[in-house]
Amino acid sequence: MTGVEIDSRRVSPGDLFVAVGGGAAYLADARARGAAATLVPDDEFAALAALGRAVRALSSARVVAITGSVGKTSTKDILASLLRPHVRVVAAEAGFNNELGLPLTLCRIEPDTEVVVTEMGMRGSGQIRALAAIAVPEIGVVTAVAPVHLELLGSIENILRAKAELLEALPAGGVAVIPDDTPELESFVPAGVAVRRFAEPPVEVRDGRAHVQHDGREIVFSFAARHQARNAAAALAVCDALGVTPAEAVEVVFSRWRSQETELPGGGLLINDAWNANPVAMAAALAHLRDRAAGRRTIAILGEMAELGDEAPRFHREVDTSGIDVVVGVGELARAYEPDEWVATAAEAGRLAHQLVGAGDVVLVKGSRSVGLEVVADALAGATAP
Repeated sequence: MTGVEIDSRRVSPGDLFVAVGGGAAYLADARARGAAATLVPDDEFAALAALGRAVRALSSARVVAITGSVGKTSTKDILASLLRPHVRVVAAEAGFNNELGLPLTLCRIEPDTEVVVTEMGMRGSGQIRALAAIAVPEIGVVTAVAPVHLELLGSIENILRAKAELLEALPAGGVAVIPDDTPELESFVPAGVAVRRFAEPPVEVRDGRAHVQHDGREIVFSFAARHQARNAAAALAVCDALGVTPAEAVEVVFSRWRSQETELPGGGLLINDAWNANPVAMAAALAHLRDRAAGRRTIAILGEMAELGDEAPRFHREVDTSGIDVVVGVGELARAYEPDEWVATAAEAGRLAHQLVGAGDVVLVKGSRSVGLEVVADALAGATAP
């Protein structure tokens, strides 16, 4: 067996195809693409977990697990970019961070893999604990604790406890990497586990690159978003724990729809941050839009933020859009932004964007996954018709 896939379109010769969801309908396709074997499990999550655990148990690689209310995928992307010049790395693809994605990441481990960078998301208590039992991480990172998933967990305290499940799972000799503005997390770190704290580092953005100060050195990252410097600090703390000295210049390729920048005609710029949204990430994205404007007209196309519970209207009202020339709200809750223009759907936002965006404008597209604002960014970038 050369690999494990759950999407028949991704199967390569020698792979095991595991049919999840409606995957049983694609067994013939998987075999035609060269699958060495196919599996239709009674319990798809249990089957993938067993596969992931089995591969993990055979490897001596050091496993890093990253969770947090915001920034976990970006931190994973930055860490993988920091490590690749120095060690053999397997890193989670895109946002592979759940009961399906995590085992698939572990199943990519090779005999010579030295570090595995995993990501762990959650929708409720107990889920990160279950994922940690599969991955058995040595280093655990909590990027932030913020008002995300309030609809499901009810309070910041419950969110903190759910994220801390990763820290509780670390073995003696492991390392917990936590933000210095959330000292409450340290009480969940087991005895024998070292604690490394990170904070917002000094950063300057010059010529579209972030110059981050770390441990007496300047490291130049290929991104221009200041808020990514905090994620870089978390990733650099992991490098320290692994004994890896990062290069002076680091090219980071972020997963799609996360701070992706595309030049627009007439000197404009599109910032595609459509993957997801919450109050902390929304504030950071708007600050980045202001930074990148450099005197140009700014347009923010903002979808509503999901899963915020009873306080959702308040969180939307508190979004600060001051200094933005044109604000477009998408979705019912987005009315609370007090936008200049409002539409109900992403499709309508795409049509409106073509009317509003002119030469030289800097445009931010951001909203929760349920809004699907990537279609707006695709339309503006020319990937789809207006």
